[in-house]
Amino acid sequence: MATVQVRYIVNSVDDALAFYTNHLGFTEVMHPAPQFAMLSRGDLRLVLSEASGAQNTGGGSSMADGTRPTPGGWNRFAVEVEDLSAKVAELRKAGAHFRSDIIQGVGGNQALVEDPSGNLVELFQPLRPEARLG
Repeated sequence: MATVQVRYIVNSVDDALAFYTNHLGFTEVMHPAPQFAMLSRGDLRLVLSEASGAQNTGGGSSMADGTRPTPGGWNRFAVEVEDLSAKVAELRKAGAHFRSDIIQGVGGNQALVEDPSGNLVELFQPLRPEARLG
């Protein structure tokens, strides 16, 4: 059961849904409309919303002043992987865009991959038991 929810604004829910389920181990919970989907992976629920440009249409709604939500930025969540090099190679072969190569850290190594809309996901391989996510 999810205990944390993250919402990502995406350009295409279908493209994002395929990326997260085919490459990062997420399960589709529901996809009741073309502009919305809910996924899960362990304790994380990931909600995908397309920016609608209209008000009061859900998570992708424009703000009262007309500001539209957009994907991207540097905030991210981390997904633990067993073999970071292999996962990076798999995603590169599938055409994924990376903002970094593998970064050597103190508690673990990471690579920053973009989903199809440019939202970041940190792929994390712990080097110490206490750095594990689960």
